[in-house]
Amino acid sequence: MSYYKIFAIAVLGALLAGCPSTPVPDPDPSDTTYDGGDSASTDGMDGFDGQDGTVIDDPFEQLGTVIYFDFDSSEVRAADQDLVAAHAIQLNDESFASVRLEGHADERGSREYNIGLGERRAQAVRQMLMIQGVKASQIQTVSFGEERPDAMGSSESDYARNRRVEIRYTD
Repeated sequence: MSYYKIFAIAVLGALLAGCPSTPVPDPDPSDTTYDGGDSASTDGMDGFDGQDGTVIDDPFEQLGTVIYFDFDSSEVRAADQDLVAAHAIQLNDESFASVRLEGHADERGSREYNIGLGERRAQAVRQMLMIQGVKASQIQTVSFGEERPDAMGSSESDYARNRRVEIRYTD
């Protein structure tokens, strides 16, 4: 069994022991620390059921895994810089851990433009992580552009939830 899996089991056990028995209300989608909602996975990835029935995909999820961006921007907002720094600390402490940065855009703009914008957003987060000492070998980037929206709809709040980079820890 790899050290990552042993560590993940230990962290999840500690998290489950401290989970509240009452349901937690849904976060405000306009809140910059909102992590994108449902973490349930149906793609066959390993996960552990929490007390509330959700699937926990990675042991670092408690940090928050979504960085939001302003319209047509690839600059990490000041409100999210501490979150990126926390992930940098985690990645520096756990040299075996690696992340995939998934860039996303809202549906406005051409498909090609949105793929490029998602890539620029993922690269901006990557650059911040590397400035803080994370090795390039620990980071992968991918852009989904507008293809995987978090929120369906055409309101400004839906668009705001779709302008993001998701941080996914990998084996």
